[in-house]
Amino acid sequence: MTKSPIQSEVERVLDAMRPVIQEDGGDIELVSVDEAGNVKIRFQGACVSCPSRAMTLQSLIERNLREYVPGFASVTAEEA
Repeated sequence: MTKSPIQSEVERVLDAMRPVIQEDGGDIELVSVDEAGNVKIRFQGACVSCPSRAMTLQSLIERNLREYVPGFASVTAEEA
């Protein structure tokens, strides 16, 4: 299955942020991107129980997706 342009851009941005998240023993996985630009991720590793998870989602992930991915609408985290 061919990736949509927005999915490719989301993956590129998540890959750029991944080292910062991995520094603390965590990781992120892209679960889905729909045609409307809604992104769903899953936190992994130390991020699953991290009290700063919501801040990471909003301040790091959402901010960067909004800035670098044309057509981005929202991001939510799926429970592990």
